[in-house]
Amino acid sequence: MDNLVSNLNIYCVTDKKIQKIKHSNYFIGWVGKENPPQNYLRCDLGNHIFGKEKFYSELTFHYWYWKNKLDEDQAEWIGFCQKRRFWLKEKKNKFNINYQNIEENLLHEVPTAWKNYDAIICEPIYLNEVKKMKLLKRGFKSLIKNPSILFNKNLRNIKLHFDMHHGYGNLEKAINLLDKSESEKFNNYVVNNVKYNPHIMFIAKKNIIKNWFNELFKWLDDCEKEFGFENLKGYDTGRLYAYLAERYLSFWFKQNTKYLEWPWTLIDD
Repeated sequence: MDNLVSNLNIYCVTDKKIQKIKHSNYFIGWVGKENPPQNYLRCDLGNHIFGKEKFYSELTFHYWYWKNKLDEDQAEWIGFCQKRRFWLKEKKNKFNINYQNIEENLLHEVPTAWKNYDAIICEPIYLNEVKKMKLLKRGFKSLIKNPSILFNKNLRNIKLHFDMHHGYGNLEKAINLLDKSESEKFNNYVVNNVKYNPHIMFIAKKNIIKNWFNELFKWLDDCEKEFGFENLKGYDTGRLYAYLAERYLSFWFKQNTKYLEWPWTLIDD
């Protein structure tokens, strides 16, 4: 394995106590309704959007970090993960990782493989293996517009997936709120890709993070004016702003950084 240089801080966002993460460069960001455990970072103090947590999910902590802590963080690399989803130190069988062995597999130092990059994003997930019954059930509006989706997996793109699960047309409306050049590129991205880099997880240099948060939260502020909060409910749209950010991250980091896709794992409770 490559030699490692330690200069990395990771912020793990959660609404439940995390037992097994004990590395000194891991900090737990609390978005829960109850009082946080000792030494967890709370995001309801200072400049914050904690009242929007229901709609913004882990972005609630990201916003707080941006406004209150980013400038003072001295790490060369700064990253975010979330409860149950963690960065791994190397590529291996992620399905054999659990809370009993996560410590030995957890990324906690900067690999030399990152030398020529300034941002790390999750290895992608693919969307085009959706079952036809689910397409018929949740994608009927898209199928009426283009029946070929049922037979051509290359048409089962990011836009279709969002339309099926988070409100038909919502992604397109949100993209159109960006300036013309950005909206054209982003729309092209969601139409022509059947995979994306999920979970609003990234690791990057400080200047990249500042640019990302500046552009992300400006866009989401415009999205609030379009969608509001009153009609955002349930799995489909309850966390709409987090779902939008997740797709935008996948596009934005590929457009604006020298990025590397990196392994991560999901651990069931």
